[in-house]
Amino acid sequence: MTSRRARRGAATLVLCLSLAAALSASGCSVFRGSVHRQAVADGPGQGETQKPAAPKNPSVVMFLGDSYTVGDRGVEPEETFASATARLLGWQVVVGGRAGAGFVRASAGAAYLGLFESQLGWRPAPDMLIMSGGHNDWRLPAPRVAAAAHLLIERARQRWPGTHIVLMGPLWGSGTPMPGAVAVRDALRNLAAQLDVPFVDPIGERWITGDRTTGTGNAMQYIKRDRTHPSPAGHRYVATRLVSDLTRLGLDHPVRKS
Repeated sequence: MTSRRARRGAATLVLCLSLAAALSASGCSVFRGSVHRQAVADGPGQGETQKPAAPKNPSVVMFLGDSYTVGDRGVEPEETFASATARLLGWQVVVGGRAGAGFVRASAGAAYLGLFESQLGWRPAPDMLIMSGGHNDWRLPAPRVAAAAHLLIERARQRWPGTHIVLMGPLWGSGTPMPGAVAVRDALRNLAAQLDVPFVDPIGERWITGDRTTGTGNAMQYIKRDRTHPSPAGHRYVATRLVSDLTRLGLDHPVRKS
């Protein structure tokens, strides 16, 4: 009985080995097919040989500005239009400047050139630098403001030759800015054209309309009771306007020139 079972087991083994050899020779192994189907299910599409492209690094953008850019009482730096713009466009952002400062007007002993040197200029070159200002300079002669802006732009160009530079004119808390602010805007706009620098014009584009005290325009919605500074909602709105302008200029995802 035992001998008969042994002979039967040996015969079965020979049959299995013969069948496996035949399937292997024909390329139809059941094991091979199972593994192949799982690889197709888990791997890339059939015929795909290239690896997916590595994700692009986000643009590094720096802002230099006044309280509109760095924040004022009740608005933290991460809530300003500069930070909101970076969130909308997926940038890495560095925000520099100081409340009360301008191209000429100093705050705590420093105007924009000094703030650029102390806060931004020593850093590795960004893809883009946005200079936003002029509001605090509106009582000063416009040519003097433009001369200071010219010096700052040239300093930034020397420090970071491949960095894109954008000049942004004064922001104002109503639709009727003071004549001095308009004069500063005009001087900065002319300078930008002279230096071939993109210019963003919040006054000319009427980002803020009406006046909070008269309950008119969008100032009621976006400007605080001081009639000057944007509320958190106002900063988010200003960011959408800036994003629109930068997209039009082709600078929504800037890359530093090599």
